[in-house]
Amino acid sequence: MNKNQFQIAYGVVLIAVGIGVFLKIPYVMPKVTAIDYFANATLVIEFSFYLLGGLVILAGVKKIFKILNSIGDV
Repeated sequence: MNKNQFQIAYGVVLIAVGIGVFLKIPYVMPKVTAIDYFANATLVIEFSFYLLGGLVILAGVKKIFKILNSIGDV
């Protein structure tokens, strides 16, 4: 596997992890809100999780497009 293939695979993994974060948030938030310390900051925590997932997805997309542009396929 050469460097470009590895970088594309890494970008795909980043996108998959970001999607996984989006899918996991509804299951994790009830556990987070059960903790008294975090009960008042539910919206901030949920926004942070969604922001994290979105940034990871964007990082994966950016990595893939950067490699494809350097190859000349896009």
